[in-house]
Amino acid sequence: MRVHKVTFAVLAVAAGLSLTACQNGDADAGQSAPSSTSTVLPGSNASSTGGSSGTQSPDQSVAKPSAATGSGGSSSGGTGTGTGTGTSANAKVGKCTTDELEFTAKDNTIDGDPDGTVVVELTNGGGRDCTISGYAGVDLKTNAGTVSAKRTGQATTSTVLKNGKSIDFPINYPLNKSGGSGVRITGLVVTPPDETKSVTLTWPGAASLPVTDGPGASVKVGPVGSAGQGG
Repeated sequence: MRVHKVTFAVLAVAAGLSLTACQNGDADAGQSAPSSTSTVLPGSNASSTGGSSGTQSPDQSVAKPSAATGSGGSSSGGTGTGTGTGTSANAKVGKCTTDELEFTAKDNTIDGDPDGTVVVELTNGGGRDCTISGYAGVDLKTNAGTVSAKRTGQATTSTVLKNGKSIDFPINYPLNKSGGSGVRITGLVVTPPDETKSVTLTWPGAASLPVTDGPGASVKVGPVGSAGQGG
């Protein structure tokens, strides 16, 4: 009877050890599973030891919005469709109109020069950028009629005139050195390039033109962006 009790006890201990070993094996298997499914969220700087998932994938960087290029994709912060809008918007800047420009005329004659110079400044006050190029139309009102300025023939360039910025052009005219009253100037009429609407300004230069106007002594206008002594 005693032999049977000892044998039963040995069998019970062996069974217990076998059960414990099985339980430990299952626990180890359960602990290793999370490392293979680790996920790094977009924008996260966290690192992971679970294989290649520790680095951000290309999809994670694409998902970041980019207002500068409009390539935000499906991200809620994106503003474009992948083609961008900044470059095309700049390429479609409209021309400067008369109603958007502020006009200022000032005397810019240098002592000793044979001709007088008036500079007309155009300031963009339209609340947007605009393009301007070419020659403005210039007419001097006088007591003897209208005198239209002739172009100097200088090359022209197209300029994007930022909102609030200015550009100018020169008007050269013969000085009245005859000692007489000459032709009295009563006003300055300016029409911006590619526009038909004009503005009338107070003439800031010499009061009169000579009565006779020989070759090379006519009123001349330079292109926008060439302020100073004209050609």
